[in-house]
Order: sequence, then C-alpha cells, then structure tokens
Amino acid sequence: MLGLQRFAGSFVTQLYRRAAYSSSVRAAGIPLAPTGGQSDAVEPEARAPAADAKKPRGNMVAAAFESLKNDSLRDESKNQASSKIDERIINAKTVNGLLTITENNNAFSRKHALRIVSILAEWSSMDRVKISEFENDTRFLRICRMLGRTVPKSNGGNNKGLDENGKRISGFRTDDLNTVLGVAGDDEAAKLIASISLPQMVKVMSTLAQRKRRSTPLLRSLAFNISSASETLDLKQAADVLYAMSTLNFQDSVLGAKVCADVQSALPKNVEKSAVVGSIITSLGILRYRDLDILESLTQWLVKNSEICRPQDLSAYFLTSALLNFKSAQLEEVSKKLVKSIVREDFTKQSEWLSFVWSLTMLGLVEHSHLASVLSADFLEALKKDKAGVTATSKMRLLNLNSYAQLIATDYKGPLLSTDSPVYLVPMAHPKAKQVLVNGMLDALKSLLPASNHLQTAVDTKMGFLIDALCHFDANKNPLPLDKENPNAIRVALMVIDFHDICHGTHRCASGVTNLTFDLLEKSGYHVIPVPYNEFSTSDKLLKRVQYLESKFKAIASSK
Repeated sequence: MLGLQRFAGSFVTQLYRRAAYSSSVRAAGIPLAPTGGQSDAVEPEARAPAADAKKPRGNMVAAAFESLKNDSLRDESKNQASSKIDERIINAKTVNGLLTITENNNAFSRKHALRIVSILAEWSSMDRVKISEFENDTRFLRICRMLGRTVPKSNGGNNKGLDENGKRISGFRTDDLNTVLGVAGDDEAAKLIASISLPQMVKVMSTLAQRKRRSTPLLRSLAFNISSASETLDLKQAADVLYAMSTLNFQDSVLGAKVCADVQSALPKNVEKSAVVGSIITSLGILRYRDLDILESLTQWLVKNSEICRPQDLSAYFLTSALLNFKSAQLEEVSKKLVKSIVREDFTKQSEWLSFVWSLTMLGLVEHSHLASVLSADFLEALKKDKAGVTATSKMRLLNLNSYAQLIATDYKGPLLSTDSPVYLVPMAHPKAKQVLVNGMLDALKSLLPASNHLQTAVDTKMGFLIDALCHFDANKNPLPLDKENPNAIRVALMVIDFHDICHGTHRCASGVTNLTFDLLEKSGYHVIPVPYNEFSTSDKLLKRVQYLESKFKAIASSK
C-alpha cells in the first residue's frame, strides 16, 4: 500500500509541475508546440482556461489509482488461486486426486505440473501406485506437454492414445529425456530418475554428456540408481556411461565399480566389435580410473582378438595403460602381438604416433627405433604440418622422450633433440588448484631455510616438467646456498602431487606420468620428495607444514 501511495504522490507531483511550467510559458508568450516537431501549434487563446484544466487532471489521478488498484487485485487473485492449487496438491491422496487439479484450471502452471510429476514419481518408486494407472491418462499427458514433452497427436477419434504407428503411447516412460531434462529444477529432475528404466537412465546420462550439462544432483541420482540396479549393463551401455562420466569429469567409485564388473561379464561375449572396447579403454584413461581386474580382462580380450582390433583401439590401450601405470601380467605377449602390429603409417596425425611412442616409454616397451623416429629433425618438421602444429603437450612429450633416451634407454645411439631446438621453448605452469598447494609448500620452506638463496622454485628441468622447489643439503643435514658450487651437495627436488597426478578407482596409485617424472629426476641425480595433497594441506597451520617438510628432509639426509 505504501508503494501505491508513493507512486500516486509522485504521479500527482509531476502533473502539477507540468501545469506550473505550462502557465509560466504562456505568461512569457511562448507558443506550446506539440512533440514531434509539428508546426500546427495550438495558441494559448484556443485552449481551455486554466481553472477548467483541473478537472481532467483530477480524473487522470483517479484513473491511475483505479488502475493500480485493479492490478493489485488481479495479482492478489492470481496468487490466491496458485496457493489454492498448491494446497490441493499437498492434500491429494490419489492419482485421480492429483490429476483432477489440472482440469478447467486457468491458474495451473508449469510449477504445479512439476510438483505433480515429482509426487507421482515418488509414489511409483515407493510402489504406492503403478505407472500403468496414469501413463496414458490425457490429464497426465497434458502435464508432460507443459514440462517439454512432445506427445504425438492422434489421427482420429478411433486412435485416441495411439501414436502415428498405431502403438500406444507410454506417457511416463516413453519420453524420459524431455520429462527429466526438460524440468526447471535439477533437484526435482533427480527425483524422477528412480521411476525410469535402466536403459533410459543410460540414455539420460548420454544426453547430459552430449549437451555438456554437468548437473551434479542429476548425475548423483543417476549414479546411485544405476549402481543399485540389479540388471546388468551390456557392453554398449557400459561404454556410454563411462563416456558420459569422462566427458563430464564425473568421478564416482561405486558407479565405476558397477560398470567395470558388468564390462567383465559382457566382454567375453563380444567377438566382433573392437570399437566399443576402444571406447571403454579411452574413457578409463581420461577418468584416470584404475581397476586392475578390468584392465587385465581388457588386455586378454585384445590379445585374443588382435586380428579384428583397429590401430586406434590398440593405441588407446597403450596410452590408457601408461597413464594408469598399469603393466599387464601378459606384458611379453602384449609386446609381441600388439606393439609389433602398430606402425607409424597407421596414424593420420604425427601427434598420435608421438603419443603412442610416449606411452610405450612409460610401460618400458619402447624400442630404440621408436625413439629415433620421433627425435629426428624430420619428425619435428612433419609434426609442424599437423593441423594443430607443435603444441605445448607435444613439446613436453618430446622432452620426456629426449631425456629418457639419454638417461634410461640402454645403449641408445640414435638422434636427439638439438640444443637450440624450438621444442625447449615451451611455457609451463601449474593449474590454479595445484599452484595453491605449491605456494603453501613454499611458505613452509621459507620458514625452514635461512635465506632466499637456499631455495629455487619453478625450475625448468628441460625434461618436460618443472621442479616445484629445489634445495641443497650437506652431509650434516644443513641447507646450502644454491649460488655457490658444492659438488658433494645433496640435491633435493620437492614435487607436489595433487588430485590430478594420481589414479583413482579401486587401485589408487601415482599416475604413469608422475612415475616417469620421478624416474627422470632420480636418474639426473636428485633426491625426490613427493608432497601429496592428502598429506600436506594449505588448511593446516604453518607449524604443522614446517614439521612435515622437516621430517622429510631428515629422512633424505639419513638415507644418504
């Protein structure tokens, strides 16, 4: 009411200000031309006297008050009608009681439709009602249309409830995507998941991945219901779920275990298609999901069916195995049957061949010929012709391989990167979350070391990665300045290990990339101190972080 009074008061004030302005203009003898630049101005003498003008102004104010009053009444009436519908929905005890609310009710909105569908979903999941009781009810189909469903129209009165193919419409289960994904709220949509079948859950998850829609409530509901299902996923469904998880970066150990178990049971039946197996392998690698049982089963399948496997599927296997730090019990068989079957000509992009050789390096299966093929000057020129060119990732992998050839490969005599190669010019920086951990470690180190010249940070190793912190110690565990030569110094490299540097799933461990990094550092003469995120936290007090690093330094010096 105060708002109405303020508006009306402001409205009247403006009218009187305009009236006063008009009077003063007339007194000055200035003609009042209408807006729009028209020249047919009305002379003051032709206008009604000022005394008579008060009456229409009063009528305008009264009309303004009346309009505001009517709008207020309409809003109030609409709100009351909506509240009554809400009350009826809450008090409804039967399916018919809920659906009757939709009949001849102009105030019925999408919000009400959503509440009714949610209640029906809850009742059906509790076995309080059966879906067959309402799935073809025209009132329920109307609700579905409001939530984004498209219900095929019947061709005639005799075909009521049938689609264009003569099949009866399954109202609640047919169009699960529009019913579940078309609702306004993710929390409400998540409640509907329990009421759809397992194949439809997989379809919903695949659609979320296609739309790049990472709805956490919906994904958690899907993960819970798929994991709880007694039905077994077939190989295609399992591949679709893993693809969706990897695309949306959705980690769920229970769902992962369910999918991997179902893959193991379905895998022996597949004797024709390697593409679906390749998709599963690729998704496991992207997710960094490490389950030794499923990885061993996939290895056995590939070895047994190597004749039908595409080169890209085999390449995906080696890359995933390398990233997951997995070496099969059949490694010798893998080397003979699978590695030998892949040649450089199988790849359309040079970067793909580089990734293959890089993965073999982490698995210990790389041959000198592989290293020579990517470290030659010719390969770098060919790599430049790729559509993406020589990316930062390609440069870091080449530097990994160049260091591996010098430090680890036995009796390698092939080409190496030249010292002035542009590959060395690669920008390297940690992701934001990891840099926070690194900064927390550096703060603690500054409290341990006597001066700034005893610590070096973000050291470019020229091996394709950074050393987070570098410091030197003598045999008596005393820190040494880095700007002075000391050939007997113990060189210590501190490396932060964050969430993305490890494998997840049933058998957690450091990733293959992390292992390769540590191997190269140790072969270069460093003592490596890993600082994992689950042991070292920036939320800990500084004293606790200092004590943690101090204990690590003591362990290194004692082992020397």
